[in-house]
Amino acid sequence: MSISQSLKKSQKRNRHRESDWRLFLRLVPYARRHQKTLALSMLLLVPLAVANALQPIIIGQVISLIRGEDSAYEFLKNLPLLQGLGILQGVLLFTVLFRLLFQGFQGFLVQKVGQQITNDIRRDLFHHVTSLAVRFFDSTPVGKLITRLTSDVEVLGDVFSTGAIGIVSDIFSMLVIIGFTFYTQWQLALLLLLVLLPVSALVVYFQYQYRQANYKAREELSGLNSTLQENIVGINVVQLFRRERFNSQLFHNVNKRYVKQVDRTIFYDSAVSATLEWVALIATTIILWAGGWLLLEKQLDFGTISTFIFFARKVFEPLQQFAEKFTVIQSGFTAIERVSEILDEPIEIRDLENPRFSIFDSQLGYVDELDNHEQASSNKPNLGEIKFENVWFAYKNDDYVIKNLDFTIHPGEKVALVGPTGAGKSSVIRLLCRLYEPTKGRILVDGIDIREVPQAELRRYMGVILQEGFLFAGDVKSNISLGDSYSIEEVQEAAAKTNVDKFIEKLPQGYDSELRERGTNLSSGEKQLLAFARAAIRNPQILVLDEATANLDVGTECLIQDALQELLQSRTAIIIAHRLSTIRNVDRIFVLQSGELVERGSHEELLEQGGMYATLHNLQMLGTSEQSKRITKS
Repeated sequence: MSISQSLKKSQKRNRHRESDWRLFLRLVPYARRHQKTLALSMLLLVPLAVANALQPIIIGQVISLIRGEDSAYEFLKNLPLLQGLGILQGVLLFTVLFRLLFQGFQGFLVQKVGQQITNDIRRDLFHHVTSLAVRFFDSTPVGKLITRLTSDVEVLGDVFSTGAIGIVSDIFSMLVIIGFTFYTQWQLALLLLLVLLPVSALVVYFQYQYRQANYKAREELSGLNSTLQENIVGINVVQLFRRERFNSQLFHNVNKRYVKQVDRTIFYDSAVSATLEWVALIATTIILWAGGWLLLEKQLDFGTISTFIFFARKVFEPLQQFAEKFTVIQSGFTAIERVSEILDEPIEIRDLENPRFSIFDSQLGYVDELDNHEQASSNKPNLGEIKFENVWFAYKNDDYVIKNLDFTIHPGEKVALVGPTGAGKSSVIRLLCRLYEPTKGRILVDGIDIREVPQAELRRYMGVILQEGFLFAGDVKSNISLGDSYSIEEVQEAAAKTNVDKFIEKLPQGYDSELRERGTNLSSGEKQLLAFARAAIRNPQILVLDEATANLDVGTECLIQDALQELLQSRTAIIIAHRLSTIRNVDRIFVLQSGELVERGSHEELLEQGGMYATLHNLQMLGTSEQSKRITKS
């Protein structure tokens, strides 16, 4: 091997050690929150280690006292044999009872700290994940996030409880035992230490290999969960297109890769246990051989050699436990590494530390503060102006999906966005709601850059109704209020305004009816009705409708259209609709193509221009006419 290759390997090992230390330090702030409990558990390690190390000495003294050997303590020799044995028996019983009592208490404290750390990390991780921009979720499988929020976080508590504190306990216990062995007979102690050094190096090597295998196993588990989640969510498509056998084979392949990596971790973990078991037997054999030779040379007695045989077993017990806990802590390092990847993910969209503006007040409904705008504070201004100033946006690199958008929507104006699929209509809405940041340019609401407004205020100022209404598990009332402190009367009023109260009252328990996850016990149209009530209760100044009536039947859509007329009064509205017949009465229509605004005007003006809108309109009218003819013939 060349010098350069050796140097590279050495640097890699150093980076690995530094990385482990850095990863461990990520947990220190969490441990500091529970430092009193942690300190008490560490303090108990001292008497526990001493009590453990005293037991071989006591047993050796019993043998020496019975045989009348010189190694027996003088004060015991001066007592009657039965009395001396009674004292030793009492001390041995005390050490056993002390360890039974306080070892359980110390273990409880350690596990408690571990669970508290796990709880803190899980809470922080969930808060961080829900604060990340939508861009992150576009590229991250849901199953991967779930794995890191659940099983990976669960392992982290063991890093401190079973792992770090347990390792400190085992190392301290080994040091105390080795100290007693040197005090008892330094030659045998040195021999025992020489056996420990190479086996310790071997354990570290196996644990390093275990760490690498465990990381790959956790990655495969993420893939397994992602595949499982995808198939459960898309079960309708799986069954309708008869993909059960094909998807089962895909799952089998992922599962097989996971099992293969788990087998590697089991191999290295078992290798450590087997190695220590054999070395413990070898060490005992060496002690017997060396002790027997010293015994024949009359440099050692039976009591001392018996003490060392027990010491040999005692010193390997914490080493075996150390190896097991080292496996736990290596798994923990893997989990910290994976969780840290999420925690280190930058929060792309942040509020300013001291935002200057509050553009929405839930009770007054007007601007609280304007930055020297023309409206006087004594007069209620016209609200709901939206302005895009030379906005460019790309989901990745320079592949722009929005190109130099520059327009103004006046307060109270109703504007429709139309265009072919991929024109950028939904991207405009996402930018306006600040789910993404513009790559270039800026967006203003009532003359204020939306980046200077707290996100919570901005999104309360706007009501968004999407094509697919998402519902949470819970009752109907909570799915309308979404955690805000609205009374049942306000919820009922919002439902009545949007004509969905009759549908809700038909449910078994009305507003208290429980909805399953994703609202699977409701139809698509019924879920959409609740989305209208959800928007109405917040009384937004700007209303965004993204194909909001696409899932409604004709009768229900008529009810919603009546409610919309009232809901849209005195509000600015942006409507995305593929059915052009539903947007004839808007004030203006913006036509998008490949992210650019190519046409704007009223329905009649755009038809007269004979451009893209006219083409789309004529195609839809032609398709409707052909469909009517087929229905008539049938």
